[in-house]
Amino acid sequence: MIRIAPLGRALAVAAAASLALTACGGGEDSAAPASSAPAAQSSAPAAATAQGDGVLTVGTLLPQTGSLAFLGPPEFAGVGLAIKEINDAGGVLGKPVVEVDTDSGDTSTNIASQSVDKLLQQKADVVIGAASSSVSLSVIDKITGAGVVQISPANTSDQFTTYNDKGLYFRTAPPDVLQGRVLGDLILADGNDTVGILALQDAYGTGLADNVQKAVEGGGGQVVEKVIYDPKAADYSADVAKIKEANPKAVALIGFDETKKIIPELVKQGLTAKKVKYYFVDGNLSNYGTGKDGFPKGTLDGAKGTQPGAQVSDDFKAKLKTVDPNLKDFNYGPESYDATILTALAAVAAKSDAPKDIAAKLQEVSTGGEKCKDFKSCNDLLSAGKDIDYDGASGPIEFNEAGDPAEATIGIYQYGADNTNKNVAFNTGKIAG
Repeated sequence: MIRIAPLGRALAVAAAASLALTACGGGEDSAAPASSAPAAQSSAPAAATAQGDGVLTVGTLLPQTGSLAFLGPPEFAGVGLAIKEINDAGGVLGKPVVEVDTDSGDTSTNIASQSVDKLLQQKADVVIGAASSSVSLSVIDKITGAGVVQISPANTSDQFTTYNDKGLYFRTAPPDVLQGRVLGDLILADGNDTVGILALQDAYGTGLADNVQKAVEGGGGQVVEKVIYDPKAADYSADVAKIKEANPKAVALIGFDETKKIIPELVKQGLTAKKVKYYFVDGNLSNYGTGKDGFPKGTLDGAKGTQPGAQVSDDFKAKLKTVDPNLKDFNYGPESYDATILTALAAVAAKSDAPKDIAAKLQEVSTGGEKCKDFKSCNDLLSAGKDIDYDGASGPIEFNEAGDPAEATIGIYQYGADNTNKNVAFNTGKIAG
């Protein structure tokens, strides 16, 4: 667990604000570097020594199916765009980077484990994924136990900060200690002193719910009801009834695709967006729209949500659409792009595609050197013998010793009557190990 210093409660919703978050040193609550993390998973096998073969092979473990399938297209596009740019610039170690795509599914299936088997057979040096924290937790031992690097563009569970990953797990999305603080502060800043939380039962849902609750209660608010629900439930009437009974001014919805079922139930029981304020998170901050596949017009009008990641420029969106012209959401596309670029730069810096060598250079290429923002310019600097600091499409990454971003940005979004969202603010915070 990371402990963070108290923050001011005023959030400028119409403009970017700055957050300063630091971890307390020492004690049981301090964040430990990955290399010294307690062996909570003591039964995991020792990491094998995967050897490079001179060709950087990047495997993807991203959702083509399951409850997070809407995140798959931008994530695959981010990886694909990065590999195209890398190969257009000459590849890595004088050879084109190879991409092997697989489906992560979700925790209701064994797809992720089967996909990892395929990637290991294909001699992947790095696995980009999974999107779901729970899916990653189900396969991290298999990946790192094989001596392969895993970089997730979307895992936010706090569990990974101190996980016994043998120094082979990284992520380009920040832990939920930051998103939870931003969302909790936002709820309070909007004048809501009583809050109900509906969160799915998995590592992501319960962890983020706890962080939101800490932020709300630390700021003087009250969580009047917290319901942890089964994401595979047939209906959510009983869960929503508990929230209704508590009569909160705001409801934080922490979930995935099942949100499409929960929102109609909230409306049915009288908890409309006009009566209570809805707040979403990255797992369900989608553009739902209207009509047959969306919600009735005005259903989400005024609702807000949080999403890790800096502003996605129109130029970058256009580049992603050259890979997938049908993209509608861009969530975690930049983080997937950055994870891939950083992988290639680490291999260049190490002069090796061996996973252990890549892992040893990931922190170095993301911090402390000459700033650069794309593979070609960064590669040119490395070729000239210079130290680099890659700042990516998702913002400054700067891996710390735990493999987390030491600095990250959380965007705040608001829905209109058409049930689509637009950014209204960005909040940047530092997380120190």
